[in-house]
Amino acid sequence: MKKLFSNIKGDAFGGITAGIVALPLALAFGVSSGLGPQAGLYGAIFISFFAALFGGTNTQISGPTAPMTAVSMVVIAGIIAANDGSVEKALPAILTVFLLAGLIQIGLGAIGLGKYIRYIPYPVVSGFMTAIGVIILVTQILPAVGYYAKEDIELVGQFKPQAEEIILENILKEEAGEGILVLENFEETIRRSKLTTEDDIAKESKTLAKSASSGVLGTFKVLPRALKNINWLELILALSTIFIVYGFKRITTKIPSALVALIVVSGVAYFANLNYRPIEEIPTGLPIPNLEIFTNFSLASVTPYIFTAITLALLGAIDSLLTSVVADNMTKTKHQPNKELVGQGIGNSIGALFGGIPGAGATIRTVVNIKAGGKTKLSGMIAGVMLLIILLALGPVASKIPAAVLAGILITVGIGVMDYKGLKAIPALPKDIKFGPIKLSSEVLIMLVVLVLSTFWNLVYAVGIGLVIASLMFMKKIGDLTAERSDVKPLREETWADETEFPDRLKEEVFIKHLKGPLFFGSTADFQNLTLQIPDTASYVILRLGRMQYMDQSGLYAMEDMLQDLKSKGIDVLFVNLLKQPRYMMERIDIIPDFISEDHIFKNFKECLTWIRNNVKDEY
Repeated sequence: MKKLFSNIKGDAFGGITAGIVALPLALAFGVSSGLGPQAGLYGAIFISFFAALFGGTNTQISGPTAPMTAVSMVVIAGIIAANDGSVEKALPAILTVFLLAGLIQIGLGAIGLGKYIRYIPYPVVSGFMTAIGVIILVTQILPAVGYYAKEDIELVGQFKPQAEEIILENILKEEAGEGILVLENFEETIRRSKLTTEDDIAKESKTLAKSASSGVLGTFKVLPRALKNINWLELILALSTIFIVYGFKRITTKIPSALVALIVVSGVAYFANLNYRPIEEIPTGLPIPNLEIFTNFSLASVTPYIFTAITLALLGAIDSLLTSVVADNMTKTKHQPNKELVGQGIGNSIGALFGGIPGAGATIRTVVNIKAGGKTKLSGMIAGVMLLIILLALGPVASKIPAAVLAGILITVGIGVMDYKGLKAIPALPKDIKFGPIKLSSEVLIMLVVLVLSTFWNLVYAVGIGLVIASLMFMKKIGDLTAERSDVKPLREETWADETEFPDRLKEEVFIKHLKGPLFFGSTADFQNLTLQIPDTASYVILRLGRMQYMDQSGLYAMEDMLQDLKSKGIDVLFVNLLKQPRYMMERIDIIPDFISEDHIFKNFKECLTWIRNNVKDEY
């Protein structure tokens, strides 16, 4: 406790500054997510406070981030669409997924997986981050030009037949749930269908139009219509915001340019009484827990999104721990990764209970905090309290912010979040794979696959596919490397220092094999060719295993097959310097002693050589 208050002045200034920086982004991410600006604010308040209190990085400032918001958008859009376009009906299921993601993060930290997050391949992270930037950038074009698909009467009208089909389908589902046999009772179906009003059809049509225009592909589909119906005032507000965000940085970086843009453009639009489109109204008063998460819990509505919750948890973990490393470098301290995951999980869980979108450690806000004097966890807690005060005192004022201003801020976020370092490195990376006559870099291929699939298909599946491809590429490289270093060569082509005294008269009868590196599923194919390379004159094979540190189940059975093949040819095998893990594996399935007896296992080559001299006869 004493340590917590050891730097009150610096922490207060750092926390207040970080909170102010977080405000425009929290509002923008909330709007972008589809749950409204208050969801972004609630997430920023609770995640910042509780992740700081329970986390393992003293100076970390947490809250909604671009990657977390992009994945959240997928969850929110999917669940809302499954609930007839009603945010109110979908909210409990959405928040349950977010709560589950937070609990998974707590679990990851509790079982000590924080230190393993760093093993996620860089090309996967790079492709994902660039895709996040592209998604945010593209999806903000429509609000920046003032186009909203659900308000385009002509477009909405195109979805009327589909809307009627969905309404009829829902009626049939209701009847099936009530045990009504539709084929025997058409009259009930007709009666219920007559209760459907034009407003019901229009509402469903608007939901379909909005859904069809969401995401990158949806934006491109309606972009021609949007460009024909540009709201020039909204576009000017968005462009002015972008201009100030980039222009003000040239004057000073001490004051966050996004906040300056928010205040200046919003102020001009409001006081000039311009006819702009404001963001959704932010509820006043203290945030209230959404208990419908528990009272209306439905496993069926959440089950399709469990993998997405895991992805959110892992993404938040990566995002937070990368920011922790940045904080360590700036403060010359060392964060606790597992404790940090527990803190982030608690923050996201509590944030979800109060209706907030999930978040993670935010690099820019953390850097601002450190530069402003923040040194302890108190700074992150103060940042959360600062945002709560802003919510309570300025909620009605914030509700007057133009939607186009937040779109402009998000466009700059999208541009900034792309991994330019990874993109610039593309020409320099070695081209290590071939597709016919075309040579490519495996890392570039992984990055592009994740980038394209994330942008145009599904963020969650794209990451999974990227990890699988990266793992397979890694396995192949290790397998090739192991095979290359473990080539079976006659003694006369490769002689180790302790093999120089090997009797020349026995070189036809004894074949020596040096195994270097692990014997695992990626290297078994070449190992299985061993018997084909052994000359017909050989009656003994010496396997030098001192550099084979590890053997998996695939390698174990490959060894068994090879030994069985050699035994059928009357060739005995001698093991030299067999290490602990491979020996344990071979003892489990009785390779030792069924194929290799104890008297054929030697601690070193000198003992083996003595045995060879005493037991092997010169026959050639």
